[in-house]
Amino acid sequence: MGKKEAYQQKMNAQLNEWSAEIDKLKAKADRAEADAKVEYYKEIEELRAMRESAANKLAELREAGDNAWKDLKEGIDSAWDSLRNALESASSRFK
Repeated sequence: MGKKEAYQQKMNAQLNEWSAEIDKLKAKADRAEADAKVEYYKEIEELRAMRESAANKLAELREAGDNAWKDLKEGIDSAWDSLRNALESASSRFK
């Protein structure tokens, strides 16, 4: 397995993990009081949009040639960092 394929597998696994985290946050939001629900749902939608953007970047990577994928990696890493930070922030607020 090449570096590109290994990177893709790692990123796919991370996306799946984050999807599960977002689902957990949604479950917590469903149980929240009415005032908090609106804010939580808004944040969850933002997280889902970020996750979708990251998934799209990963799809671009799959289509990229072996030489071009390294150029895309930087953008993907940036999207991952943003999503990771947003999830951590949301998780701390949902407690």
